[in-house]
Order: sequence, then C-alpha cells, then structure tokens
Amino acid sequence: MSETLQTTDVAASDADLLAQTVIAVRDAGSALRERFGEVVRYRSREELMRALADNDDTALDILRPRLTRLRPEAGWVEDELDGGALPSGEWWVVDPSEGNVNHLHALPEWAVTATLVRENQPVLTVVHLPLTGETYTALTGAGAHLDGRPLHVSQSADLGLSIVATSQARPDEDEKVVHRVGSSITAMLFDALVVRVAVPATLHLLNVAAGRIDAFWQFAGARADLLPGALLVTEAGGRISDAEGRPWTPQSQSFLAAAPGVHAAAASTLSR
Repeated sequence: MSETLQTTDVAASDADLLAQTVIAVRDAGSALRERFGEVVRYRSREELMRALADNDDTALDILRPRLTRLRPEAGWVEDELDGGALPSGEWWVVDPSEGNVNHLHALPEWAVTATLVRENQPVLTVVHLPLTGETYTALTGAGAHLDGRPLHVSQSADLGLSIVATSQARPDEDEKVVHRVGSSITAMLFDALVVRVAVPATLHLLNVAAGRIDAFWQFAGARADLLPGALLVTEAGGRISDAEGRPWTPQSQSFLAAAPGVHAAAASTLSR
C-alpha cells in the first residue's frame, strides 16, 4: 500500500472515530444535564471535592467504557489536572465536566470534552455544551466545526479593538503564577478593548475558534484545559504559542491562542 493510501486510510479512520466520540460525549453531557439546576451547597473543601467527583464519575461512567472500546490500545489520563508531555502512543485526554465548579453553582459555563492525543499531538477533539446542545469538533487537517458548520477565527488586526480573555488554571495556584496573571490582566486592560476573566479555559477557546473573541491566554494549565481548544483554534486558522510567541507544547509554562492579525501584539503585551 502506498504512503498516500495509508494516509487516506488513517484520515478516514480518524473521521469515523471522531463521529463515534461525538456520540459518547453527547451522552455523557446528557447525564450531567440531568444533575444541573440547583446550587450544590458545601461547607468544606472535602464536601466540595466530593461534589466535584460525583459529577466527574457520572460522565466517566459513560465516557471511559465507550472510548476504551473505540480505541482499546489508547492510554487514559487519570488526572484531568495533569500537565506536561505524555508517553509515546495514543492517549485519551478527557475532562468529564470542564467548568465543574460552575455546574455546582448552577452557572451555565461548563462542558464535556474528549481529545485523542497521538505522539503528543491532538488529532481529534469533541467539546459538547449540554445546556445549548452545541457540539464543537476538530480533526487534524480537516478543520474545526460547530455542529457541522466550519469555524474561522476573527479577522481582527488591531489589539486595541479586540476582545481578549484569560482564565486561572486552578484555585491553589503558585504565588508567582498568580502575580503573573494579575500583571497580564493589567497590561491587557491598557492594550485591548475588553478583557474577559472567567473559568473554564475551553469555553474561551471555543470563542476564539468561532471568531467571537480575538485572543486567549493562560499561565500554567493542564492538558485537558488546553488541548481541545488548541486543536480547535489551529484548525479554525488561529495561531498557538506560549505567551511570548514561542512554540507551545504541553510542557510550556504559558499559552496563547489568537487570531493571526493580533497574535504578535498580544504576545508583545504579555511579554512586558
């Protein structure tokens, strides 16, 4: 079999795998939607962690067996907060309730995500928003889509006219990272039109891919936070780097996704 035919077969296989992943992620989202509505009260960190775990388990009970059947040889990232490079091979990077704390507080900004990573490169991703029914997908080399409609990043070429966004990686962040986040927001308040700050990261990255906002940055972060959006933004025509404009990898200490016309200016602002 020629190299061209082998490449075509892999692409076709990945496209079918993406379609099956969509079904699994939507089903997990439906299960989480049934648990949504009332604010979940907690009086301690332990109670909070139990409530978060209950949501995760609800989705994982659907996702893990389904995705394992689809790709039995793929590894499974156990901790959604893990970062850094993965071992060789294929891995499922899943966030069963991205924005979980929002779900507990009856806020609508949450999603279910699943990304297949091959040799440390995301090759397909699904992000489902159960409350709206929207499903965002991306496949390497085949573009990014919202319910089948192609996505494209914005054409903005002026950071001063841009809406930008950031997010915190985790509640108990390192003090140096917290100070860096604060100074970056201050810098963007001077240079951009509007600055949005909220969790989770993935929902901001959906908006970059869809051209609704022009740039997103974050310091630190887990694979599950950034890999789905990184693939969506790249396939929608955006640029991915670290905050100083250097190539981004899961080991990087910062992340920037932007429309090409404002990427350099955003990196310059974040490098100050």
